[in-house]
Amino acid sequence: MDERRVRERGPAQWWYHGPPWWNHPEATGSPGTGATTTGTAHRHRLPWRSTLLLTVLVLAGSNFAAHTQPHREHLDTYARLLLLAACALLLWRHRHPVTVAFGTAALALVYLGAGYPYGPVFAAVAVACFSAVVAGHRRAAWAALGVLWAGHLLISLWLYRWLPPPGDTGANPGQEVFVATWVLIIVSLAELVRLRREQWARERADRAQAARRRADEERLRIAQELHDVLAHSISVINVQAGMGLALLDSDPEQARSALTTIKAASKEALGEVRQVLDTLRAPGDAPRAPAPGLGRLPELVEQAASAGLAVDVTGEPPRLAPGADLAAFRIVQEALTNVVRHSGSRHARVRLEHGGGELRLRIDDDGPATGADAGGSGNGLAGMRERAAALGGAIEAGPRTDGGFRVLAVLPLDDRYGRDGRDGGDDREDR
Repeated sequence: MDERRVRERGPAQWWYHGPPWWNHPEATGSPGTGATTTGTAHRHRLPWRSTLLLTVLVLAGSNFAAHTQPHREHLDTYARLLLLAACALLLWRHRHPVTVAFGTAALALVYLGAGYPYGPVFAAVAVACFSAVVAGHRRAAWAALGVLWAGHLLISLWLYRWLPPPGDTGANPGQEVFVATWVLIIVSLAELVRLRREQWARERADRAQAARRRADEERLRIAQELHDVLAHSISVINVQAGMGLALLDSDPEQARSALTTIKAASKEALGEVRQVLDTLRAPGDAPRAPAPGLGRLPELVEQAASAGLAVDVTGEPPRLAPGADLAAFRIVQEALTNVVRHSGSRHARVRLEHGGGELRLRIDDDGPATGADAGGSGNGLAGMRERAAALGGAIEAGPRTDGGFRVLAVLPLDDRYGRDGRDGGDDREDR
């Protein structure tokens, strides 16, 4: 499981799922998660490395631009201080994105109004507005870029007459189109990253919800398995214990036989419970013992007989997928358990028919009910219906017109749902 998680976050899927710390619940130290890991440190630590690199690029690029624009003012100490101030503001772009966006735009306007050469000063504004858009302050970023463009337009078309450098002729329309295009590119890239970030957040939320749903389904499946195993075995143990107590004085040998049956039934129940719990502890490992199926019907009949219920089985079970085989076995087991617990009949019939791509399981008893309907009216029938529905089948259960109770299960022979037949049955008590 850990290796799979590492692979999912590996470099091959970085762009698809986003960096591990970006907008991840664990990265923000959400209440209740107990996580204050690298994401929190990333968001609260000043981005000095990237800011230092950008500062070097801005200063070096501005020096190069000054050599290619001799008609502009030469870079002096004041110009370099303006460039350093604009870059220094970027240290707080994650904490105060709006303030940094407007601050860098204002410093860029002062730099241009002083007649210094065009150059990488716009990069500081681009990074600041980019961070503001990604942080969700779209209007503030657009407003900062609009202020920068409008101020540049005002300087280059009107105020240049009174501003340095002397003899400046102002900007031509091509330069203004270039600046407007530059602004649009910044906004477009920032919006693209913002949309991608939101997509990453939705994908992470969907994956987390799917993981929770799978965990719930697995928990409910195991609860249903434990219910089916324990309900049948405890019913047999209960009947044999009552028989043993009744015959303890009058027929010690028969009481000894009842105790032997109790021991065998409890041992088998413990074995099946252990198998279910082993699956829970190591879900990725192969089970140590095969899951029960219709091939174990003779054992089920023998257990029912030890509880005083005679069972006649007609028909041969077809070859089924493991999940369908388990579901069919559990349905028959639950139906016979209901007869033992809720019916006065000591005789039941199990009939298996298959054809037309379906398996039909019919379990009948002759009644009468003891205190309730012979089939019961609790959650056991609901569990059988969920097992059948998980495979695309159906369950019909109800009293027969001639007395007794009938359970009819129809299951598809083909594994059309691609499932293992283990439904997410609820954690129930028997009827």
